[in-house]
Amino acid sequence: MKFYYDNRLLTGQEISRTMAGPSIDDIDLQILGELQDDGRMTNVELARKVGLTAPPCLRRVRALEESGAISSYHAVVNPAMLGYTITVFAMVSLKSQAEADLKAFEDHIATLPEVRECYMLNGEIDFILKVVARDLQSFQQFLTSKLTPAPNVVSVKTSLTIRSSKNLPGVPLPV
Repeated sequence: MKFYYDNRLLTGQEISRTMAGPSIDDIDLQILGELQDDGRMTNVELARKVGLTAPPCLRRVRALEESGAISSYHAVVNPAMLGYTITVFAMVSLKSQAEADLKAFEDHIATLPEVRECYMLNGEIDFILKVVARDLQSFQQFLTSKLTPAPNVVSVKTSLTIRSSKNLPGVPLPV
Protein backbone atom coordinates (compact mmCIF):
# COMPACT_ATOMS: atom_id res chain seq x y z
CA MET A 1 0.00 0.00 0.00
CA LYS A 2 1.25 3.47 -0.86
CA PHE A 3 0.23 6.77 0.73
CA TYR A 4 -0.33 9.86 -1.40
CA TYR A 5 -0.88 13.51 -0.55
CA ASP A 6 -1.74 16.04 -3.25
CA ASN A 7 -1.05 13.35 -5.92
CA ARG A 8 2.48 12.81 -4.56
CA LEU A 9 3.79 9.55 -3.07
CA LEU A 10 4.76 10.09 0.58
CA THR A 11 7.95 8.67 2.09
CA GLY A 12 8.05 6.90 5.45
CA GLN A 13 9.61 10.00 7.00
CA GLU A 14 6.75 12.18 5.75
CA ILE A 15 4.20 9.71 7.08
CA SER A 16 5.93 9.51 10.47
CA ARG A 17 5.80 13.31 10.82
CA THR A 18 2.02 13.01 10.99
CA MET A 19 2.17 10.28 13.63
CA ALA A 20 2.42 10.85 17.37
CA GLY A 21 5.42 9.35 19.08
CA PRO A 22 8.92 8.51 17.87
CA SER A 23 10.12 9.12 14.35
CA ILE A 24 9.63 6.11 12.11
CA ASP A 25 11.78 6.01 8.98
CA ASP A 26 11.48 3.94 5.81
CA ILE A 27 13.52 1.04 7.24
CA ASP A 28 11.33 0.96 10.36
CA LEU A 29 8.26 0.84 8.10
CA GLN A 30 9.81 -2.06 6.18
CA ILE A 31 10.50 -3.87 9.47
CA LEU A 32 6.93 -3.27 10.64
CA GLY A 33 5.54 -4.50 7.33
CA GLU A 34 7.63 -7.67 7.35
CA LEU A 35 6.79 -8.49 10.98
CA GLN A 36 3.12 -7.71 10.42
CA ASP A 37 3.13 -10.29 7.60
CA ASP A 38 5.23 -12.87 9.50
CA GLY A 39 5.93 -12.22 13.16
CA ARG A 40 7.80 -15.52 13.50
CA MET A 41 10.64 -14.76 11.10
CA THR A 42 14.10 -14.75 12.60
CA ASN A 43 16.02 -11.54 13.09
CA VAL A 44 18.57 -12.71 10.52
CA GLU A 45 15.83 -13.25 7.91
CA LEU A 46 14.23 -9.90 8.79
CA ALA A 47 17.58 -8.11 8.51
CA ARG A 48 18.18 -9.65 5.08
CA LYS A 49 14.74 -8.57 3.85
CA VAL A 50 15.18 -4.95 4.96
CA GLY A 51 18.83 -4.64 3.90
CA LEU A 52 20.51 -4.51 7.31
CA THR A 53 22.85 -6.73 9.28
CA ALA A 54 21.35 -8.56 12.25
CA PRO A 55 22.57 -6.36 15.16
CA PRO A 56 21.17 -3.00 13.93
CA CYS A 57 17.98 -4.74 12.83
CA LEU A 58 17.49 -6.17 16.31
CA ARG A 59 18.15 -2.73 17.85
CA ARG A 60 15.47 -1.23 15.62
CA VAL A 61 12.97 -3.98 16.48
CA ARG A 62 13.59 -3.46 20.20
CA ALA A 63 13.19 0.31 19.79
CA LEU A 64 9.90 -0.24 17.94
CA GLU A 65 8.74 -2.55 20.76
CA GLU A 66 9.78 -0.08 23.47
CA SER A 67 8.05 2.81 21.69
CA GLY A 68 4.82 0.83 21.42
CA ALA A 69 4.83 0.73 17.60
CA ILE A 70 4.97 -3.07 18.05
CA SER A 71 2.58 -3.90 20.86
CA SER A 72 2.57 -7.71 20.79
CA TYR A 73 3.21 -10.91 18.87
CA HIS A 74 0.63 -13.67 18.61
CA ALA A 75 -0.52 -16.63 16.56
CA VAL A 76 -3.64 -16.39 14.43
CA VAL A 77 -5.56 -19.58 15.11
CA ASN A 78 -8.28 -21.17 12.99
CA PRO A 79 -11.51 -20.84 15.04
CA ALA A 80 -13.26 -23.72 13.24
CA MET A 81 -10.36 -26.08 14.02
CA LEU A 82 -10.96 -25.29 17.71
CA GLY A 83 -14.72 -25.79 17.50
CA TYR A 84 -15.77 -22.13 17.16
CA THR A 85 -17.94 -22.31 14.05
CA ILE A 86 -20.09 -19.22 14.65
CA THR A 87 -19.02 -15.56 14.42
CA VAL A 88 -21.59 -12.92 15.25
CA PHE A 89 -21.48 -9.15 15.30
CA ALA A 90 -23.59 -7.70 18.09
CA MET A 91 -24.68 -4.07 18.02
CA VAL A 92 -25.35 -2.90 21.57
CA SER A 93 -27.28 0.19 22.65
CA LEU A 94 -27.02 1.43 26.21
CA LYS A 95 -29.55 3.31 28.36
CA SER A 96 -26.96 5.93 29.30
CA GLN A 97 -23.74 7.16 27.78
CA ALA A 98 -22.40 8.61 31.01
CA GLU A 99 -18.73 7.74 31.39
CA ALA A 100 -19.35 5.58 34.48
CA ASP A 101 -21.99 3.56 32.59
CA LEU A 102 -19.74 3.13 29.55
CA LYS A 103 -16.90 1.99 31.80
CA ALA A 104 -19.16 -0.50 33.63
CA PHE A 105 -20.22 -2.02 30.31
CA GLU A 106 -16.63 -2.18 29.03
CA ASP A 107 -15.48 -3.77 32.29
CA HIS A 108 -18.19 -6.43 31.96
CA ILE A 109 -17.28 -7.13 28.31
CA ALA A 110 -13.61 -7.52 29.29
CA THR A 111 -14.61 -10.56 31.40
CA LEU A 112 -16.34 -12.36 28.50
CA PRO A 113 -13.91 -14.53 26.52
CA GLU A 114 -16.46 -15.05 23.72
CA VAL A 115 -16.18 -11.33 22.89
CA ARG A 116 -13.04 -11.08 20.77
CA GLU A 117 -13.33 -7.41 19.80
CA CYS A 118 -15.27 -4.47 21.21
CA TYR A 119 -15.52 -1.02 19.67
CA MET A 120 -17.36 2.03 20.98
CA LEU A 121 -19.16 3.76 18.12
CA ASN A 122 -20.44 7.20 17.33
CA GLY A 123 -24.09 7.22 16.32
CA GLU A 124 -27.21 5.20 17.00
CA ILE A 125 -25.35 2.10 18.23
CA ASP A 126 -23.02 2.47 21.22
CA PHE A 127 -20.84 -0.63 20.80
CA ILE A 128 -20.18 -3.30 18.21
CA LEU A 129 -18.85 -6.63 19.43
CA LYS A 130 -17.30 -9.51 17.55
CA VAL A 131 -18.43 -12.68 19.30
CA VAL A 132 -17.40 -16.29 18.63
CA ALA A 133 -19.36 -19.36 19.68
CA ARG A 134 -19.23 -23.09 19.13
CA ASP A 135 -22.78 -23.22 17.71
CA LEU A 136 -26.06 -21.30 17.63
CA GLN A 137 -27.25 -22.79 20.91
CA SER A 138 -24.13 -21.68 22.78
CA PHE A 139 -24.41 -18.22 21.20
CA GLN A 140 -28.03 -17.96 22.31
CA GLN A 141 -26.99 -18.96 25.83
CA PHE A 142 -24.26 -16.30 25.78
CA LEU A 143 -26.67 -13.68 24.46
CA THR A 144 -29.41 -14.29 27.01
CA SER A 145 -27.29 -14.98 30.07
CA LYS A 146 -24.24 -12.73 29.64
CA LEU A 147 -24.76 -9.98 27.06
CA THR A 148 -28.38 -8.85 27.30
CA PRO A 149 -28.32 -8.59 31.12
CA ALA A 150 -25.02 -6.65 31.06
CA PRO A 151 -24.94 -3.29 32.85
CA ASN A 152 -26.99 -0.55 31.19
CA VAL A 153 -27.92 -2.57 28.05
CA VAL A 154 -31.20 -1.49 26.46
CA SER A 155 -30.98 -3.48 23.22
CA VAL A 156 -28.81 -5.92 21.31
CA LYS A 157 -29.09 -6.53 17.56
CA THR A 158 -27.09 -9.39 16.11
CA SER A 159 -25.87 -10.39 12.66
CA LEU A 160 -24.55 -13.88 12.04
CA THR A 161 -21.66 -13.96 9.58
CA ILE A 162 -21.96 -16.19 6.54
CA ARG A 163 -18.30 -16.09 5.57
CA SER A 164 -15.22 -13.93 5.88
CA SER A 165 -13.82 -12.60 2.63
CA LYS A 166 -11.06 -10.46 4.16
CA ASN A 167 -9.43 -10.52 7.57
CA LEU A 168 -6.05 -8.81 7.72
CA PRO A 169 -4.22 -8.00 10.93
CA GLY A 170 -2.52 -4.67 11.51
CA VAL A 171 -2.65 -1.62 9.30
CA PRO A 172 -1.68 -0.85 5.70
CA LEU A 173 1.97 0.17 5.51
CA PRO A 174 3.76 1.72 2.54
CA VAL A 175 6.08 -0.61 0.69
